[in-house]
Amino acid sequence: MKKHRRIADQRLQPNKANNKSQKGEVRIIAGLWRGRKLPVLDSQGLRPTTDRIKETLFNWLMPYIVGARCLDCFAGSGSLGFEALSRQASAVQFFEQDKSAVK
Repeated sequence: MKKHRRIADQRLQPNKANNKSQKGEVRIIAGLWRGRKLPVLDSQGLRPTTDRIKETLFNWLMPYIVGARCLDCFAGSGSLGFEALSRQASAVQFFEQDKSAVK
């Protein structure tokens, strides 16, 4: 049993030599696109907003989101903006300085 667990743990470890080319993903947690996963560049300093934070934030903002025009400054992965669009915001303006994250 321990041998199998060790092998599984090794498979889950990121390949540090190839860190720039690996991609993670973020999940849209509610709305029209609920459950969809979006690819995210695995880049140093890029930390997508966690599901728990998104859920709390959008629970607070839900009465104001439908039809709203939103601004996602420091967009990074775009997780917050796509979540707002999924929850029927009319438009989102994304701003991100890191060109590799934008691609």
